[in-house]
Amino acid sequence: MKLVKKTAEYSIYKRSDDRYAVRDADKKPVNGEEKVRILVAEDLIKVTLPAEPEEAPAEEEAAEAPAEAEEAAEEAPAEEAEDADKED
Repeated sequence: MKLVKKTAEYSIYKRSDDRYAVRDADKKPVNGEEKVRILVAEDLIKVTLPAEPEEAPAEEEAAEAPAEAEEAAEEAPAEEAEDADKED
């Protein structure tokens, strides 16, 4: 690993696979959000927010479909009961 930058708080290394490793002052690895925050602050990586999934409207429609099916199911027994009354 090649040393990219060293500060009093942490050291940043570039690994052979072109990714970065961050170690704190105690030589312990820094991972997760803290690592991302450090690398973004040093302009070594750029973070973009994930795109909004387009499936969200489809999920809303799917949630409405069972509600419509329940309404139809509630109406169907009432109709059957009326038909049964007419036969008698």
